[in-house]
Amino acid sequence: MRNTVQARDGDNGTEPTHTVEVVCAHCGYDLDEAELEADTCSDCNQPLNLKESVSIQVTTLPPVFGDTL
Repeated sequence: MRNTVQARDGDNGTEPTHTVEVVCAHCGYDLDEAELEADTCSDCNQPLNLKESVSIQVTTLPPVFGDTL
């Protein structure tokens, strides 16, 4: 399952655009939301052990002060 959250400003600062991907840790099968509730992977039939990865996109950079090379 891949879920992308768009950047937004909140009370605690800016939350950057990021993507969360959840797959089976045994075989790497891309699970959907319904399959996350199961006890076994529908692809490899192993007990469901999730692997989650998060990628963050930089949308803005702070201003640079001082001399640059």
